[in-house]
Amino acid sequence: MSEHLTLSYRRLFEVRILHHYWLDQGANAFDLISVPRKKEQRLQDYDVRLLLEIMPSPATVKLLKARRAVFCKTALGFITAVPEQAVISGNTMFEFIVTLRDQAFCNYTALTLKPQRLIEIQSGDEQKVRRYKENVPVLSNLTGVSRVTGNSRVLFLSREIPAASAYDLAEYLILSGNTLKQLSGDQPGATAHTLTTQAKKNPVYVHQGDIPALTLPGDSVQTRRGIGLQDGIPGNVYALIHIHAQRPDDSAFSLIDNQGHAKTNPPVFEIRFKNRSTIRQYINKNSRSLEFEESEPLPLTFFGNSGSKRKPSETLVKPVTSNSKVIKLVSRRYLSNPQH
Repeated sequence: MSEHLTLSYRRLFEVRILHHYWLDQGANAFDLISVPRKKEQRLQDYDVRLLLEIMPSPATVKLLKARRAVFCKTALGFITAVPEQAVISGNTMFEFIVTLRDQAFCNYTALTLKPQRLIEIQSGDEQKVRRYKENVPVLSNLTGVSRVTGNSRVLFLSREIPAASAYDLAEYLILSGNTLKQLSGDQPGATAHTLTTQAKKNPVYVHQGDIPALTLPGDSVQTRRGIGLQDGIPGNVYALIHIHAQRPDDSAFSLIDNQGHAKTNPPVFEIRFKNRSTIRQYINKNSRSLEFEESEPLPLTFFGNSGSKRKPSETLVKPVTSNSKVIKLVSRRYLSNPQH
């Protein structure tokens, strides 16, 4: 008779990746939609698998196989589970590679103005070419922060949003006390519009602080950000997700208990992408003259409209520059009848 081995699995962690372009209702953020059934329906219709490809890195594939763990994609992100009696070392790290599937993703996503430039360097007598990529965020439960919403604590993989600095660029998110703002242009002299005066009750969006500082051999650029591409990380990587088994300073972010087993209540981590906000311009289709321009940036969303006029397409977004600086981000709508 053949031998049968039955394994009972326990969820180790879950990552949910939510994009506010597809979830917000005009100017009303998804989290603040007051009708529960409407929020539930919005999530049921949402599928991140159409936007992003998420896969374990080659090293993590080996790690999962060695522990008989499973990786499963979902409409909201992905889940990792391990055999019920599996013991996970506290220094274990799971790495996941995020690449783009939706070609329009950067059109409606904030903080995508700066290109993710690929850099290859062969230094000295080394035969191996070292690869780097600029502006790639690294999202981790070791550095993520939480927000308390109602009676629940939400665990975000983004760091705390930083205060303003002299090197900030267009679309950067800045935190001032409990006020969350977004820059409309590049510093110095950029204006910032307020997103919310209750930042601690709102999601922690992916932001510039999630991108590590990057120092290249012989580099003199002090503000460069990005990652070194280790073996197995493809050149088209958009973001990396690092999930560590244990976080010493905050057990809520840890995956395991004191015995190294998956926790009875496994953590659910969230990644939130901010939808782009632009100054809306309405152009006479015949004369090409500017008929009307909004005074403040308004969010681009698939559902609803945050303005008084018909919303523009997310594909018609353009940075306006002066002396190589972005001074504002506009989206245009061409009207046959300027009354609409």
